[in-house]
Amino acid sequence: MTDAATEQLLDITLTVNGVRRTASAPARRLLSDFLRHDLGLTGTHVGCEHGVCGACTVLLDGEPARACLVFAVTAQAHEITTVEGIGNDPANLSPVQQAFAECHALQCGFCTPGFVTTITAYLDENPKPTPEEAREAISGNLCRCTGYQNIVKAVVRASEIVHEREEETR
Repeated sequence: MTDAATEQLLDITLTVNGVRRTASAPARRLLSDFLRHDLGLTGTHVGCEHGVCGACTVLLDGEPARACLVFAVTAQAHEITTVEGIGNDPANLSPVQQAFAECHALQCGFCTPGFVTTITAYLDENPKPTPEEAREAISGNLCRCTGYQNIVKAVVRASEIVHEREEETR
């Protein structure tokens, strides 16, 4: 058994939200813990620690990934986007964040970062989802508060916001 105080630390360098960041951590440090504890990016929440709930979802090279199932050291050659990288300016919300606010798609907020990252990636692949497609897209994320109706509405609304913003820039 390895004593935590004597465990070898590795310098782990990740590109997170477009910025190269380095910290020392054990080889077995999970990406979720590395982001939260070593890099101070606490937007990624840890719920079940088994990859079931989706609260820890980040984008790994643009694809949703459960940060509680990935070792930080294995993410070194990849681009990581956390909820902080999707938007942290209240005056300039991402389409998904704006839709969550407009549609009242959150209550306690614990699951919200995982939904925001999941939906952001989903809308890149399916820019005009139906409510049924939206429900399927979020089926891997768990929420104990909302009943999902407003989250489904937020997915559809986020799609509309993306298209509205595109129209404004033409």
